Amino acid sequence: MVAMDELDHRILQELQDDFPLSERPYETIAHRLGIPSDRLWDRLQKLMAEGVIRRLGASLDSCKLGFFSTLAAVSVKPDLVERAAEIIGKFPEVTHSYLRNDNFNIWFTIIASDTDRIESILEHIRTSLSLESSEVLNLPMKRAFKLDARFKSAE
Repeated sequence: MVAMDELDHRILQELQDDFPLSERPYETIAHRLGIPSDRLWDRLQKLMAEGVIRRLGASLDSCKLGFFSTLAAVSVKPDLVERAAEIIGKFPEVTHSYLRNDNFNIWFTIIASDTDRIESILEHIRTSLSLESSEVLNLPMKRAFKLDARFKSAE
């Protein structure tokens, strides 16, 4: 467990709730918190080094931008995992991939310009790995559920 003080909690709230779209967003946040911007930056670096903050960046809604996405999975033998990961990872449309201890052992997401491109990527992966159609899952989103996955400090 990482020890955080009240300022760390306030910083996390500011980053999540109202990140400023400005030329110098960290100066704006530091001003709101009433601290110097170099102190904010030092705290951010510490929180990132400790793993409290894993990523700082925008999260864009690909559907609203006209893209299509799917969750996909493949079932490969253990000796093909490295090769499969290399093939899957070469596509810039693949945004996340991870290994699971399951029959379908490599899961990944694809965001592409259209569903034909998604199908093309999955077919390329299937043929490159000599997989049967039943060994490749394409699970496009039917309905979106958004969770408010924000850091909340314990009261």
